[in-house]
Amino acid sequence: MVIDTSAIVAILFAEPERETFNEKIAAATTRLISAPSWLECNLVIEARKQALGRAEFELFVHEADLTVVEFDRLQADLAATAWRTYGKGRHPAGLNFGDCFAYALAKSRNEPLLFKGNDFSQTDIAQA
Repeated sequence: MVIDTSAIVAILFAEPERETFNEKIAAATTRLISAPSWLECNLVIEARKQALGRAEFELFVHEADLTVVEFDRLQADLAATAWRTYGKGRHPAGLNFGDCFAYALAKSRNEPLLFKGNDFSQTDIAQA
């Protein structure tokens, strides 16, 4: 399973989906996050919670046993295709720049994607 920034933010900000997302992550045999998504999580969480947010994120990554996957040329091509096909202003899914990284990793590994919202559900990626 690939985990999108939106799911991690929902967990760390105690949003209503928190428990469901934690259960899905715990049940998954594969737990991946794209390196650019890892950076996006850091920026979003630290912007709202400062240094405490960074520490909470690092603890979450460790406890959830997430594997941070390097962003490569294949993923770059898949991300560009995702934007062309499902990008904001082009398709109802409205994927943004950060969304394309999670999409590309899920597509390249043929893994379902854990996310919050309706954007990815309007693409060809399986929902975790």
